Amino acid sequence: MVFDTTDILIAEVTGDGVDEFVTAVDGILDEAALALGRPFVSERVHIRASAPDGTMLGGLVGARLQGWLYVKLLGVSEHARGRGVGAKLLAAAEDMARNDRLAGVYLDTFEFQAPRFYLREGYAEIGRLPKTGQAPQRIWYAKTFDDSGSET
Repeated sequence: MVFDTTDILIAEVTGDGVDEFVTAVDGILDEAALALGRPFVSERVHIRASAPDGTMLGGLVGARLQGWLYVKLLGVSEHARGRGVGAKLLAAAEDMARNDRLAGVYLDTFEFQAPRFYLREGYAEIGRLPKTGQAPQRIWYAKTFDDSGSET
């Protein structure tokens, strides 16, 4: 396809076309990664913590991607906080990563959320997006494993 770069149209995608758009962008990225020998094969991870009566206490949502386990969301209900639920969810994700022989686990949090929690759980800070105006600081953490699955 030949086109003049002055003819490019840029627009936000909203509404009903969002899912199709995301699939199309994923396809573009997948093609490029495959050409480099690193296809984006992603497998979602969902871990639920429940009370004996079935009440949901919290959950973890993530993905196995490029040899890592990425934790996108980790939430614990207010009435269950401070009782080890988050640590158990994170430990379950780490066990999955070790069993799959992944390099480790990485995640991010905002400065007002859980930085001390991740440090206490053995995660090392690997990067920060600075606080700017009303936007809070965002912090990335990782825990890596050696070939035997032990923490490094």
